[in-house]
Amino acid sequence: MTANYLTREQDDRLRRWETWNKRYFIFAFFSLIVILVFSSQLGLSSGDSWGPLGVIIALLITPIIALQLRLTCPACGEKIGWQAKLMAPDQCKACGTFLRAKNTSS
Repeated sequence: MTANYLTREQDDRLRRWETWNKRYFIFAFFSLIVILVFSSQLGLSSGDSWGPLGVIIALLITPIIALQLRLTCPACGEKIGWQAKLMAPDQCKACGTFLRAKNTSS
């Protein structure tokens, strides 16, 4: 059985997705920390209501879900979705393709 690998172009597309995913996760993580720590000083929450704070949290979380659901295997087009956490998985479960280019120096 021969091992299938991505082409250089497919690998580059997958690495761009990983870069966007990591950068947005770091941005959202620190934004959530700042917002939660300073929410009462910013007037976003009180002891009784989380109204505006809940909306801001939802707006920060929604792109994370969208990025995860957008990821597809470059080889077969199958949705990878939640298999990927912050990085793409090593191999596509649908077609068995290794999600790296054959000659990468990483």
